[in-house]
Amino acid sequence: MCGIGGMMTRDGGAPSEAVLTALINALGHRGPDGEGRYRAAGLGMVHTRLAIIDLETGDQPFYEPEGAALVANGEIYNYRELIAQFPGQPLQTHSDCEPPLYLYRAFGADYAEHLRGMYGIALFDPNENRLLLSRDPFGIKPLYYAQTPEGFLFASEPGAIIATGLLAPQVRAEVAQELLQLQFTTGRNTIFTGIKRLLPGETVIVVEGNIVERTQRSALPQNSVVAQDEMTALCRLDTVLMDSVAVHQRSDVPYGLFLSGGIDSSVILACMARLNDQPVRAFTAGFPGTGVHDERAHARELARYVGAEHVEVEVTARHLWDLLPEIVAFVDDPVADYAILPTYVLAAEAAKELKVVLCGEGGDELFAGYGRYRSVLRPLLFGGRTMRARGIMDGLGVLRRETPAWRDGITAAQGRVSNSDYSRLQQAQAVDCADWLPHDLLIKLDRCLMAHGLEGRTPLLDPVVAEFAFCLPDHLKVGRQRGKGRGKGKYLLRRWLEEHLPQAEPFAPKRGFTVPVAEWIAQEARHIGPLIAAQAGIAEICIPAAVDALFSAFARGQAHKRAGNAAWLLLFYAVWHQVHIVGRSPKTDVFDLLASS
Repeated sequence: MCGIGGMMTRDGGAPSEAVLTALINALGHRGPDGEGRYRAAGLGMVHTRLAIIDLETGDQPFYEPEGAALVANGEIYNYRELIAQFPGQPLQTHSDCEPPLYLYRAFGADYAEHLRGMYGIALFDPNENRLLLSRDPFGIKPLYYAQTPEGFLFASEPGAIIATGLLAPQVRAEVAQELLQLQFTTGRNTIFTGIKRLLPGETVIVVEGNIVERTQRSALPQNSVVAQDEMTALCRLDTVLMDSVAVHQRSDVPYGLFLSGGIDSSVILACMARLNDQPVRAFTAGFPGTGVHDERAHARELARYVGAEHVEVEVTARHLWDLLPEIVAFVDDPVADYAILPTYVLAAEAAKELKVVLCGEGGDELFAGYGRYRSVLRPLLFGGRTMRARGIMDGLGVLRRETPAWRDGITAAQGRVSNSDYSRLQQAQAVDCADWLPHDLLIKLDRCLMAHGLEGRTPLLDPVVAEFAFCLPDHLKVGRQRGKGRGKGKYLLRRWLEEHLPQAEPFAPKRGFTVPVAEWIAQEARHIGPLIAAQAGIAEICIPAAVDALFSAFARGQAHKRAGNAAWLLLFYAVWHQVHIVGRSPKTDVFDLLASS
């Protein structure tokens, strides 16, 4: 896990040292254990290292005998198997990120097809004078680029590109509106004018500062549903889960688990307990004194049963008001997911003793856990709904201009899978894997953990797991039989837990994971509402008087049922705009930051 960046000039001249230094400084939090630089004719690359595997000799860049050089952010979990494929090759290290160089010599631009892991990779071949950028198929690790008059810039975070001074931080208005409607943004374009994402699974080839070729590797198998009975599927699931968790534990430093007490993290806990001789270190967040369900007691009992060491972390309103500017400073590609708050606080605690944590991200997408998937399976006549048909701000009278354009990215993703052989449920899952997963959940995980020099690993987002889970029959994802499993998502995961960790009570009614941000904002709505309404960034896309009125109604308890989510989104965006566009220091609390505008 690291930070990478670089520049390929258009004229073949050397990138300035100032640009490379700016990239390193901006990415330093991603790699506190060291840094490296590479320079060749017309190209410079940088690397900041978080040392996880091969602590002694794993400094980057890496080189191979014919001159290619590589910097990488991430982990290649099948590196031992890849090394075995190249007997006699003069590998210089035991790092997981050196083998891709030899795959490149064997397979050219298709080298990433052989990787099992999470990664953003930059590989330069001086003999061909070409730069290759690759991102893992699920988009677990980020990679961004910008094409400027001076050349082609790339980095693990858009903020690093802006730090070079070659591109000004300007908001793309239509993307900002999409953010306020969805809480995340879709597709290639970021919220910053001129900065784009490398899409999940993409490899691009850059020559003389221009992209000349693109390919994309899908995270999901192209097969439709594969018929199988429940017992066969359970046996196969056990093999797949244990294999994935085992390779995701490959590390030369201590690792632990984020345990929410829900289905996905409980599955990971059960696997880790079977695989490890030492107690698993498990971290759980709770929200004392609030109206939301607190999972700490349940997580504590699960940890006790498997012999894990349990760490409980309290998250309060004070964290929201004191830490939000600091958190937002790291979430440069904005994700207004309220789970950033407990994720950031948990990461700070875990990083005191660990450098790696496993978590359950991806279980809902691959095993069909969301309620919206159950709606997709129902005909419209019987309550079925189109996914994300309504935006969070729709009908609240807050936006200057309400248009359906905010849904264009979702519509495009739906269009790409509509003519496939996928079932309706698979199509919905594929749409979420295209944008919601990489551009909300995984950005949140990456930024909140990397802010503390902590690596997050997602065993459920693995090619081996996806190959199995995505092709399960619909009834093994959303239970259809009578009794405890009827209508429940993640049915097969629940059945597996029922056998391997029944204390998780996988079929018991569960309350969804919620962070009480609406409750906390309501307590301060009279004070924070006018501050948010007065922000220039808010006024560009919202009606200030309507924003103020929404918070006033919220304070009186008379607001629309979606006002809590809307208030949180407006608060997040106001703080984000002050930090990333206006350039205010995040080293203050929310009230002082917004009052200083």
